Amino acid sequence: QIQLVESGGGLVQPGGSLRLSCAASGFIFSNYVMSWVRQVPGKGLEWVSDIIDSGRATYYVDSVKGRFTISRDNAQNTLYLQMSSLTPGDTAVYYCAKATGPIPLAGEYDLWGQGTQVTVSS
Repeated sequence: QIQLVESGGGLVQPGGSLRLSCAASGFIFSNYVMSWVRQVPGKGLEWVSDIIDSGRATYYVDSVKGRFTISRDNAQNTLYLQMSSLTPGDTAVYYCAKATGPIPLAGEYDLWGQGTQVTVSS
């Protein structure tokens, strides 16, 4: 089965850290651009970060630059998002997604995970 499964979300205090994981299966993970996208309940999707197939180039929305780090372990077919200095504005459901094409920042995806909730609150 071709799928993405996120994990690692939870409740964290402002200023805290979390690491999200996304386990991929059913395709050659190392051949594809991967992304993290988030959604606040009742609002639209917001792109957060991209990483190219090799992991050697990464891209971030301005609001998370310097705080979030996207990475991947192609040998383990796993995508990560390390989040630090979290604020209430980061509260959202976080999804990993497989990009449709080979170029990063295109904003088109053909596979999504189920999402994992991140809540930043004291």
